[in-house]
Amino acid sequence: MNGDILMMRPIELKRLELIKKAIGRELTQVEVSKFLGISQRQVRRIVRRVKEIGNKGVIHRNRGKNNGRRISDTIKAKVLRIYGSRYKDFGATFACEKLSKDEGIKLGRETLRKWIRQEGYESNRRRRRKHRRWRERKEFYGQMIQMDGSHHDWLKGRGPRLVLMGYIDDATSRAFGRFYEYEGTIPAMDSFKRYCLKYGVPQSVYLDCNSAYKLNRRDDWYHRNYRYGDGLSEFERSLKELKVEVIHAYSPQAKGRVERLFRTLQDRLVKELTLSHAKDIEQANKVLEAYLIEHNRRYMVEPARNANLHRRAPTAEELDNMLCKKKEHPLRKDFTLVHEARLYQIEEWTSVNHIEVREHVDGRMQMMGRGRSLKFKPIADRPIKKRIRISQIKVRLPKDRIAKNSWGSLNIKARNTLTIG
Repeated sequence: MNGDILMMRPIELKRLELIKKAIGRELTQVEVSKFLGISQRQVRRIVRRVKEIGNKGVIHRNRGKNNGRRISDTIKAKVLRIYGSRYKDFGATFACEKLSKDEGIKLGRETLRKWIRQEGYESNRRRRRKHRRWRERKEFYGQMIQMDGSHHDWLKGRGPRLVLMGYIDDATSRAFGRFYEYEGTIPAMDSFKRYCLKYGVPQSVYLDCNSAYKLNRRDDWYHRNYRYGDGLSEFERSLKELKVEVIHAYSPQAKGRVERLFRTLQDRLVKELTLSHAKDIEQANKVLEAYLIEHNRRYMVEPARNANLHRRAPTAEELDNMLCKKKEHPLRKDFTLVHEARLYQIEEWTSVNHIEVREHVDGRMQMMGRGRSLKFKPIADRPIKKRIRISQIKVRLPKDRIAKNSWGSLNIKARNTLTIG
């Protein structure tokens, strides 16, 4: 690039790695089109452009240009207003027909469906139960990993009850895991970061509907006002930034491979922990790390295809900035904000109106304004408002009002001063 810096989005980096595997004949163009969700003809175009102009060929040539077919916000607001007042119980297909016939507004069915789902209008309709069948392994290493947490008395009473955050590759059965004190967002982020640094970033993750992995709240207010969610949990939002597809399993049988891994570990690993006399989480993790080497050597299988679809992981610092809790708060005029019922003072000037609070897996907290870390400090002692007793409030009244004295329990303390007692 002659010293020029080429800026790429994560999705373009993912596309570039797969295109290079197609150029190197590690993958076929048909397989790359399936992984990228684009046509085979588009894959051939991108391959030709990368060969001609280099890595820049994966960048879309319309970047920076305005979309001439974009529907204006005015029309969108009008459609949603009409839908909410007249067609609230209509499905997207029927509502599009009515809008075209009665209102003269031609709109795509899926466009309207997306809009009404964002506004929370469309209700979940009951569907026929799906027929389930046995699923074959994925063909490529790194194409999909299964992830879950196992609650078990791993130390057999010698220490606290721990949770094993376990990972298993669907194609090869390569296992990875780490012990934590609980199953939640921070353990999920920390374990996934460790997995990425060791093996790379997988194409997809298969996990259950635990509240740490999936936002199960249904109320419309939360979905409209949770800025970073858009219906996503913190862990889903982090994986979305990493361009990792999240697939939810709605039964334990659907992710049977990781469930069977836990059944094996609850037998063999527990015995290894007993032989090692592990009593705390640090000792348990050391035993687990050594055990998994032998476990993978014995139980791993060869994938159907040899290509490794793990992407090169970002740096540890970049992973920290993605795999963390993020929440935005308004910045007050005195440069203070409230986070988790605590008051914080921003110690430097900034022109932003909102501050992004990041809680990292190692316990650090950052206050970000337009991508820049700001200095802050917690305000421990807040001024206590002095409460005035009612008996100390004196009311000044005219003389004629005091003469009539129709106040019942009011006690006359002075000629024209009353004390409320």
